[in-house]
Amino acid sequence: MIKRILIKFLFPKGIRMIYETSDYQTKITVQYLWWNKILGYNKNIPWPTHPSSLITGPNNINLGIDVNPGYMPGCYIQAIGKINIGDFTQIGPNVGIITANHDLLDTRKHVVQEVKIGSYCWIGMGAIILPGVIIGDNTIIGAGSIVTKSFPNGNCIIGGNPAKVLKHLSEKSIRNHQVQHHYIGYEKLK
Repeated sequence: MIKRILIKFLFPKGIRMIYETSDYQTKITVQYLWWNKILGYNKNIPWPTHPSSLITGPNNINLGIDVNPGYMPGCYIQAIGKINIGDFTQIGPNVGIITANHDLLDTRKHVVQEVKIGSYCWIGMGAIILPGVIIGDNTIIGAGSIVTKSFPNGNCIIGGNPAKVLKHLSEKSIRNHQVQHHYIGYEKLK
């Protein structure tokens, strides 16, 4: 069984994935293949994840290129509702993205709201994004921030509890990058 998994993911597909994602922020590495495909940590998640991250409802998560929520340690991604994350968004360690809260009048029920995060965002360590939040492209969320409302226009730095705009970023000064090979999780786009 293990031999078959090793052959399937490490030769030649796994080696190709490692090589083709070498310029990624969240690279596919031997270590992540080992954790996810061999040892079975987060085995139902179709992208590289750290063993200490918890992701619920992966089928409700739509990812862009080079985006792997839970890649860093200690993340909690709760996708009872939909989560959409654009291309090249970085997610730091211990980040929480939550799509449902308990109903205030009946805590046995959930109030579900979609979360949307744009492309080229950076979510700092320990930030929490609550249900219904929309984050525009090129938004930086400071470490430890609690994002309770939307910032759909993007091009800004937000931070604090609750998060507020700390600085606007000039669109002309932002340098968005590209990569040669386009992967969403472990799958290469054609």
